[in-house]
Amino acid sequence: MEALLHNQASEIPRVHEALDQFAAEHGLSGAYISRLHLALEEHLTNVLSYGYDPGEPGTLRVRLSIERPILSIEIEDDGRPFNPIEAPVVDTTLPLDAKPLGGLGLLMIRKSVDELEYRRVADRNVLTMKRRI
Repeated sequence: MEALLHNQASEIPRVHEALDQFAAEHGLSGAYISRLHLALEEHLTNVLSYGYDPGEPGTLRVRLSIERPILSIEIEDDGRPFNPIEAPVVDTTLPLDAKPLGGLGLLMIRKSVDELEYRRVADRNVLTMKRRI
């Protein structure tokens, strides 16, 4: 299953609907899918918030697939290059006033999936999130 979006926050619910439909077609439970919704929301929000200049047009492509026992979500965007795998892991042991801003969304993504892969292909970011079924 594939969804093509414009880089606008109003498009994100379409991806969640596609994930729900995909899950229903493959008999995946709500509890299993809820973690994927969280990871998808965090990544799409980061791409839309930081990947483009205000008003800059852009497109994102989300692909859902299953090769048992793995469900894969591939998110491709034409925003500025960013490899979330290389981003530092937030130190959650620091007191709140000592923590740098940002990074918690990436932490949630990392905790919601089993594996992340990133590549840059033809001026596009491609992040693949994988989770065991």
